[in-house]
Amino acid sequence: MKSSQFELRRVTEQEFVPWARMIADTYGMDRSERELADQRAATDLDRTLAVFDEGEPVAGASVYSRTLTVPGGSLPVAGIASVGVAPTHRRRGILTSMMRAQLTDLHEQQREPVAALRPSEAGIYGRYGYGPATIGNRMRCERRAMSFRPGTDFGDGTVRLHHADQVRPLLEGIYDQVRAATIGWPDRQAAHWTVRLADHPHRRGGATSLRFAVHHERDGRATGYALYRHGEAPDGLGGSAGVVQVVELAACSRQSYAALWRFLAGIDLVTWIDYEGAADEPLPHLLTEPRAVRSAPVDRLWLRTVDVGRALAGRSYSLPLDLVLEVRDDFCPWNSGRHRLQAEGESAVCEPTTGPADLRLTAAELGAAFLGGTSLAALAAAGLVEELRRGALARASAAFRGEREPWYPGGWAFPLY
Repeated sequence: MKSSQFELRRVTEQEFVPWARMIADTYGMDRSERELADQRAATDLDRTLAVFDEGEPVAGASVYSRTLTVPGGSLPVAGIASVGVAPTHRRRGILTSMMRAQLTDLHEQQREPVAALRPSEAGIYGRYGYGPATIGNRMRCERRAMSFRPGTDFGDGTVRLHHADQVRPLLEGIYDQVRAATIGWPDRQAAHWTVRLADHPHRRGGATSLRFAVHHERDGRATGYALYRHGEAPDGLGGSAGVVQVVELAACSRQSYAALWRFLAGIDLVTWIDYEGAADEPLPHLLTEPRAVRSAPVDRLWLRTVDVGRALAGRSYSLPLDLVLEVRDDFCPWNSGRHRLQAEGESAVCEPTTGPADLRLTAAELGAAFLGGTSLAALAAAGLVEELRRGALARASAAFRGEREPWYPGGWAFPLY
C-alpha cells in the first residue's frame, strides 16, 4: 500500500526501535532497553511490516516462523504477533491492508500453510479468516480445599526449587518432550525462551519474581516444572488474600503432574492458586472435592488456513476420510472452491476437485476446527457449517477430533513467548 499519505513496507534496522515502541504503546505498555533488545533478537525484519505516515510508523505486524504440534505430527506455522495500529490512525483500513499483505506473501512464496495468533481482542480477526482453534481454562483453585483422592499416584520423585540462572536447560528439555505430544504447542527457539523467561519488575503486576519448581525422578531426570509467582488479590471483604500465580506448568507424566500440583497446594499463606490450562485439565479429577477448582473458558490460539490443500494434508485424522469440502474464503480467494480430502492412517491428500461437495463452510470455521478442538458438529449446530451429504458431518467431525483437547501454553500476541 502506497499513497501520498501512507506507505506499507518492511521495517529497516534503523526503524525497529521507533516501530517497537509504537507497537508497545498501542498495548498500553512501556518497553525498556533490555526488552527492546530481546524483542529485536526474536524479530525477523524481513517478515516485519509497518505502515508509515510521513516517515513515522503508525502500524505494524510481524511474522515469526514456528513449528506447531498438530494431529499426527508437526507443521510449519506463521506466528502473527506484534500487531498494532496507533490510536490516531484507526478505522482507515490499515489493519486490513497489513493482514492482506501478510497472507498474500505467505501464499505466493509458498511458505507456512497456516497462520496463527493470539488476539488481544477476539472480535477482530474472524473477518480475516481466523477461527478460535484452542480454548484455555482459567482456573481459580481454593488451596485449603485441594485434598487429593486416595490412591493418587504421585510417583517417587521430588520437587525442587531452582535458581533462575541455572534452570533454563531443564525447562527447555521438559518443554520439548511435552510439546511433541501436545497438540497446539509451538516450538521455542533460544530468542523465544529469552522473552518467555524475562522477569522485568514492571511486568509483574505487583507480584514477586518468578519461582522455578522442577520435578525430578529418583535417577535425577527432570520430568516436569511449574513457573509461578506470589501475589495478592482482593478477598471480597475489603482485604487481600495470598495468591500463587502459575505462569506455566509442563509435565512429562501423570505422576509428575500430580506431584507438581501437590507441591503447589502445599504452599503456605495462600488462599488461591490461579492457573490457565487446557479445556480438559485433569486437576479437578485428582481432587476429592472437584468444586475446589472454579473455571471459565477463554479463547487462546486462533488459526487460519493460508493454503487449504497443504494445511489439511499436513495433519492426520482419527478416521479414514474421503470428503469434499466447499470452502468460501473472501479474504484469500485462492482457497475458495471445492477440496477433496482423502485420509488413511498417518497420510492425507487434499486436492482441488469439481465433484459434489459434502460440507460447506468458510475459512474461519476450517481454522477453528483444524487442531481438533472446536468441533465441526458444534459449528454446524450454530449454522456455520452446512451438511450437503447425509452422514458426512458426523464422520468429518469425529475424524478432525483427537483424544485430548488442544491447547496453547503461552502468549503469542505481545510479547512473543
